Order: sequence, then C-alpha cells, then structure tokens
Amino acid sequence: MAAMTDFLDTARLRLRPFSSADVDAVHAYHRLDAVARFQFWEPRTREEVATEVDDWVRQHMAAQGEDCAVFAVTLKQDGTLIGDMVLFFRDREARQGEIGFTFHPGFGGQGYATEAARAVLGFGFGPCGLHRIFGRCDARNAASWRLMERLGMRREAHFREHALFKGEWDQEYYYALLAREWAEQDREEA
Repeated sequence: MAAMTDFLDTARLRLRPFSSADVDAVHAYHRLDAVARFQFWEPRTREEVATEVDDWVRQHMAAQGEDCAVFAVTLKQDGTLIGDMVLFFRDREARQGEIGFTFHPGFGGQGYATEAARAVLGFGFGPCGLHRIFGRCDARNAASWRLMERLGMRREAHFREHALFKGEWDQEYYYALLAREWAEQDREEA
C-alpha cells in the first residue's frame, strides 16, 4: 500500500495533514455534545484535543500512514478547518480499510462530508490499493449512515445490543464498498 500523501484536493476542499495550529479549530467541534454523542469519547477539553492533534501530527511525521491516514478537512477558499477524516488500514494482507469522519455541525448540509469522504475513498482504492473499505456507526446516527449510503456503500450488518456504549446497549450499522464497486461508480459518473 502507498504511504500517506500530504494533500487530497477536491473542487471545494483540501484534505491535509494536521498541525499544532489546528487545536482550537478541532476543539470548536470536538467539545460539542452533539458531535461526541456517537463517538467513543465524551466532549473533549482543549487539552485533550491538543493531545489528539499532537498524536495525528506525530503519526503523519513518523509512520507516514503506516496504520492510518488522518486528514484535516479544510475549505480551499480560506483554509477554514471543518472536520477530520481517517482511513485505518485494518488488514494489509486482505487489503481492508475503515473510513471514519467527524465534522463541525456548523458546516453540515453543504455536501462537504460527502466530498471529503469521496476523496478519502479514492485515496484508499487508488494509491493505497485497498480491496474493501468499511465504515460503521451507531444506528441512531442517521447523518453518518446516510453519508455512507450517498457514497454508494451498502449496509452489510445491523448489530443489536452488541456492546455497552456510554451506559446503554447500542445498535451499530456496518457499511462497505469494494474496489470494483468504486470503479463502477467512477465509470457511471464519467
């Protein structure tokens, strides 16, 4: 698989590595209850975000995407950071990856998450040579599963009461897309 790239550009967005200057922008949405609701973390303090961003910077500098590729999603027009995307390399031999995303709700409803996720899927299926990319979310997180459906991912599983999540039994959806399905989408859009 290919090493981490520095930038992914779309029509309106630039996905780039994180820097320590991004802490306040990430904290602006990681601190929100609505954002943390379906994450494995609670609303984060600025210090917690600083530690997380430092980890993302270190991963990029040291590992060059060995285990994952993490991107700051920014607006091309002015560089505003609006979210973060990750592509985990889950099984190198089987060429499996997992996509994840977190966006500032103030930028919702404008297609940015779909645009950024398409860029990350293209990176995963293109330079990284992945065979299958999956995503998962809490079944109550309609914004997340609708995004995966817009990406052409198919729901492969619905796990009911499979784990305790923030003090209650959760339900989780798994979505996936194969490289050949991605290629077919590209042909249809061309």
